[in-house]
Amino acid sequence: MEAKLERAVRSEVKPSRARETWRLMKKYKAIYILSLPSILYFVVFKYVPLMGSVMAFQNYNIFKGITGSPWIGLENFQRMFAYDEFLRILKNTILIGFYDLIFAFPFPIVLALLLNEMRLLMYKRIIQTVVYMPHFLSWVIVGGIAIGILSPTTGVVNHVLGLFGIDPIYFLGEDSYIRSILVGSGIWKDSGWGTIVYLAALAGVNPEMYEAAVMDGASRWRQTISITIPTIMPTIVILFLLHIGNFLDFGFERVYVFLNSLNEGSGDIMDTYIYRVGLVGRQYSFTTAIGLFKSVVGLALIMLGNTLSRKATGQGLY
Repeated sequence: MEAKLERAVRSEVKPSRARETWRLMKKYKAIYILSLPSILYFVVFKYVPLMGSVMAFQNYNIFKGITGSPWIGLENFQRMFAYDEFLRILKNTILIGFYDLIFAFPFPIVLALLLNEMRLLMYKRIIQTVVYMPHFLSWVIVGGIAIGILSPTTGVVNHVLGLFGIDPIYFLGEDSYIRSILVGSGIWKDSGWGTIVYLAALAGVNPEMYEAAVMDGASRWRQTISITIPTIMPTIVILFLLHIGNFLDFGFERVYVFLNSLNEGSGDIMDTYIYRVGLVGRQYSFTTAIGLFKSVVGLALIMLGNTLSRKATGQGLY
């Protein structure tokens, strides 16, 4: 009797759930239709290419294809960690990613806080436009600008150093400067664009909280520390987690325009190494293994960061 009753309840629940799902889909059909292009984009350009990851476990032959190439297991991964050159590339990638996380990530936050304190609306809009503009320049143009500024003969930087009696420095010809140049150029190009999200979060802060703080005698600095930053902290946490997910993915075009034979010892990263060895050297399986390693590390970092963030602040991506 109890079994029959349980089956009857299940048969009632399932159709009701299906009807409820169908009702919601009809109600929000416009939203689902609008989301279709994004879903198709991720399916075609993100999920379908994942099938090519099997090349990391094969001795891939371009004429035999994925189905005909022989399987070699983890040999490519063993070869990857056995090469001193790869370990040097991994070290460069980690250090540049770490510098970018320490110096470049907080910069849009500070810039957004400074812009938020401006009271002259016209001046604020002009500053926003100026700091946004470099984002729309390609890395080729940014690289050309940086090379021109840092030139040992005609560069502005060396001209200023010459006024103080300092000999010209070939910044792009020394290993000791390339990491600073990469991180600094990224700050100049993308920091203004990164402030958009933070300014949107700042717009949602309740003005009554500031009024109450003023009545209590709080200074502007105290208001920023006690009201502004805690209010936008969920946004900061989410963007931080997304940033560490791309920790090893610094970007090929961002580095390649600055790289040369004199500075590649400290500037060569995984993306440029994959281009040189995989596309130019046609070692497809080996570089696919490197790309898969990057993806796994990124996934592990974002999961670890999300867990720590939930325990520390109660905020996370999921």
